[in-house]
Amino acid sequence: MSIRPALAVPAAGLAVLAVVGLAAARHARAPHIASVDFAQTPTPTDPAYRAELAPAGDAPIKEFRIPIEDARIEIADGVPYAAWTLGGTVPGPVIRVRQGDRVRIRVVNLAPMPHSIDFHAARVPMSVDFRLIMPHDSISFEFVARDPGAFLVHCGTPPVLLHLMQGMYLPIIVDPKGGWPGRVDKEFVLVQSEFYAKGGDSLHPAQGDFDRALGREPSYVAFNGRAFQYQAHPLHVNVGDRVRLFVINAGPSLTSDFHIVGTIFDRVYPDGDPAHALTGVQTWAVPAGSGAVFETHFAADGSGAGTYAFVTHAFADAAKGALGLIEVGGGAPVAMAH
Repeated sequence: MSIRPALAVPAAGLAVLAVVGLAAARHARAPHIASVDFAQTPTPTDPAYRAELAPAGDAPIKEFRIPIEDARIEIADGVPYAAWTLGGTVPGPVIRVRQGDRVRIRVVNLAPMPHSIDFHAARVPMSVDFRLIMPHDSISFEFVARDPGAFLVHCGTPPVLLHLMQGMYLPIIVDPKGGWPGRVDKEFVLVQSEFYAKGGDSLHPAQGDFDRALGREPSYVAFNGRAFQYQAHPLHVNVGDRVRLFVINAGPSLTSDFHIVGTIFDRVYPDGDPAHALTGVQTWAVPAGSGAVFETHFAADGSGAGTYAFVTHAFADAAKGALGLIEVGGGAPVAMAH
């Protein structure tokens, strides 16, 4: 029997192999990081703000760059408005993470006045991470998303009423560890808010009316930044779909009494905790600065094909724009009694 002699490796070769092996081990241990710059990926708003949601990514570390900038938006058909924004749209783009994710935030103030940021989903010292950001300055902080639910992010610079009524808010969704109970076919986000406008025409956008805001007399109440936009451009689902809606109320002052005409919510998660689910709910109130999660089933032998209105059941506010349609099963939307 012959014996093959051992292969001799020079000392230099061993050193190279050791370095390569160490680098590979470090690479294997390095966590995956997902980065999003909202200046590069604004939310589409034409013909309507994109309400349908994609699932959260798998990366355990998620980074978001949020530019603060003034923008001309449309708060109703033919009504331009001089807004202050988080990410260039009202509401700003959706942040979606999973419970336990590390969330890294960089806020860049491109506006001509001081602003700030307030994450309702974060457990961090307000005086450190939510401090004032001067023009052309930025702030960075991070937190672990410990609490599931639908949360508001907004500017917290005094007077907060002014900065909110100007459009400085966006939603953050934190999915529970292990996901939400049960399967759904589609998910949507709806942010209710109020606009207090004065003046304006096709050449000169309307401005905010602070006195009107103090009196709680909105010009418009809207889902996702534009009154009645989902009447002209309904949300679409199929017959048999189970649907989850994340409803956040940016206020700044009114409650959203969320309701869908023609169905009942199978589950409502008032605080995002799956253990606290309510069942068989017709209407649920979401106060300003809060959010809730709603689920319903458009079953063929239940609600079925047709057109459904979603509203705030405070109909003085629905009449000012907080009303949209869900088209189930295709076909043209029909005129609604509501």
